[in-house]
Amino acid sequence: MKQTAVDVLMYLFENFIEDEAAIDPQRHELLDELEQLGFPLHEIHKAFTWLEDLIEVQDSMRGPRKTTSTRIYSELEKQLLDAECMGFIMHLEDGDILTPVTRELVLDRVIALDIELDLEQLKWIVMIVLYNHPGEENAYAWMESMVFEQNVNYMH
Repeated sequence: MKQTAVDVLMYLFENFIEDEAAIDPQRHELLDELEQLGFPLHEIHKAFTWLEDLIEVQDSMRGPRKTTSTRIYSELEKQLLDAECMGFIMHLEDGDILTPVTRELVLDRVIALDIELDLEQLKWIVMIVLYNHPGEENAYAWMESMVFEQNVNYMH
């Protein structure tokens, strides 16, 4: 199975998120550990760049908490997200889990990955974005319970 930057992000988030200092692209031990686990070095670097860019992009985004406008997806977004994923994003907006700003952050990060995502991968991206976005603690907690509760259910 080909490992992608999404897999690296998921692994980092599951194993190191409580210790943010551990997710340091300059820390050779972490890079070595990820490589030993089978992640390709270029995908590891892509994941670290993705995280660094997330912080940079979110600092530049501001906007209203709620809007009545409709989001029209670009052709690239439609290539990377299927109808189920786009419907899930709309569901999260309708449920006030995503704001227009966090929705755009999610879409920006999807484009940055430049691979087709399935719904499970998208959920992880949403969760990581919400975790890193100030003021979204409740939305993050909801997504976290959704993602981890489903993972537990799949194990039965």
